[in-house]
Amino acid sequence: MTKQTILLLLIVSYSTVCAQKSDTVRISPQQINSQVLREGTHRYLVYFKTKKDAPRTQTQFWTRKLARVDYNSKPCIVITQEWEDKDSIMHVVKSISDAKTMQPLYHKTWWKTQRSRTATTKTVSETIVDFLNKTVEYNGKMLSEADTAQQVKRIWEGYKSSIDKYFLNWHLDLETFPLLPYKEGVSFVIPFYDPGTASLFQKVTYTVTGSAQLKGYNDQKIDCWLLAHEDKGNKEVFWISKKTKEVLKLEQEINGSLYRYKIKLGFSM
Repeated sequence: MTKQTILLLLIVSYSTVCAQKSDTVRISPQQINSQVLREGTHRYLVYFKTKKDAPRTQTQFWTRKLARVDYNSKPCIVITQEWEDKDSIMHVVKSISDAKTMQPLYHKTWWKTQRSRTATTKTVSETIVDFLNKTVEYNGKMLSEADTAQQVKRIWEGYKSSIDKYFLNWHLDLETFPLLPYKEGVSFVIPFYDPGTASLFQKVTYTVTGSAQLKGYNDQKIDCWLLAHEDKGNKEVFWISKKTKEVLKLEQEINGSLYRYKIKLGFSM
């Protein structure tokens, strides 16, 4: 192999590495476009299947309302969620984020029931995370380093992992994905934290794997980006409208034996 050939291979290899790096976007406030978020009521049908051709189970309706408000004398976006399970409200959320960066400022959650895949544990719990005042409240009790109960300690540790970092609210994933700068083949490394839970701050990779069309009302063809995420026992593909940036559909496979779907409804009543 001649020196010229070796040099050429090195140049091609270096160019390939640079191209790969340029296709990874580490999400920071500069990449966020919150102007695409639409005020009003948005509703999703959520359900599970044990096989792709099995009947639907655990059917839920998620109502999400988005409004632009002033909070603590600055422009913010408030998103409220109500999750209906059968004939009752099972989960209520209020999240307030900076209107430009979507950095969480306040997050309040209430659960009537919490389900695992193997059993239903009936609990009632309320958690409030106030990022401006740096407080976490769980069922009326302010948390601190002194807490030793396992569940409470894990919630506190999760909060501490997010301190002094830029992150997005993982409980608002359906409002987060519209904010991203889409293009073919790009991977987004998103700093996520789910406030009030035991999960820790982490950086999660989602990749645009291609494009596809959804068929809507009146035979409307909707061009979508396909945004995929995969980790152990979990595969997710989100369908993102190229025109409106809304999340229109989620297909999720859990451990190869359970499937979850989220479908955005065309009308909210």
